[in-house]
Amino acid sequence: MSASARNIIAWVLQVLLGLAFIASGVHKFMDLPGTVSMFSSMGLPGALAYVVAGAEVLGGIGLLIPRFTRLAAAGLVIIMIGAVVMHATKIPGGLAGGVPAIALLALLLVLIVLRRPAPLAV
Repeated sequence: MSASARNIIAWVLQVLLGLAFIASGVHKFMDLPGTVSMFSSMGLPGALAYVVAGAEVLGGIGLLIPRFTRLAAAGLVIIMIGAVVMHATKIPGGLAGGVPAIALLALLLVLIVLRRPAPLAV
């Protein structure tokens, strides 16, 4: 794949994923009592709802800033692994309901690969 095609694909992914995570985090903040209740019902501390919502918003913004893209994606991978585990173990519907989380996780991993530093020429 050419460097320009790789760059275009990476930018498209960055923008789409960034907007998706910003929207998800804002949605969690807008219904904070419901989000805290949902986390508590899964046996998680309610304060974790604040952390996850904030991480999603900040991670989404970070995906849009080239200097922070890989770091933001890595942090969001951790959040999405947690979401997949929760879908598999605690949330009714199991992994079938976690397909969006699995898809976002996979796309974040693709983005990390696309944005890896170019090897040094010798």
